[in-house]
Amino acid sequence: MADRLTQLQDAVNQLADHFCNSIGVLQQCSPPSKFDGFDKQPGKSPSEIPQEDYALTFAKLIARTAKDVDSLVDSLPSEESSLKVQLESLRRLEAENQEEARKLEEVVSHGQDLLDRIQEALRDIAQCQLRCQAMETDT
Repeated sequence: MADRLTQLQDAVNQLADHFCNSIGVLQQCSPPSKFDGFDKQPGKSPSEIPQEDYALTFAKLIARTAKDVDSLVDSLPSEESSLKVQLESLRRLEAENQEEARKLEEVVSHGQDLLDRIQEALRDIAQCQLRCQAMETDT
């Protein structure tokens, strides 16, 4: 999962993409304008291009992405946060970190115990196979 600043940057990039795409669609679907001294026949008239409600679609996309940007900005820590609040948050995070480290050590210890038992069982199996091979060669 990305941090909040990366999420904010991604949302701003997505908003820019929506703006660029909406301008491209407007350019593609707009009727041609005539200019004096410039006589060019258009390739396709806008009526030949399938018309959908692009304005509504892009308006929804832009509004939703702008709302996401606002919520991400609001979730960033503010300068108004007091030192006491920040220290308490750091203490809480440190306590959580220590608890998770303790759990990890327990899991690693349990895994090491299992590994030792498996290696011992493999040694026993190897010894049994060697004894069986020795008995077969003696007979």
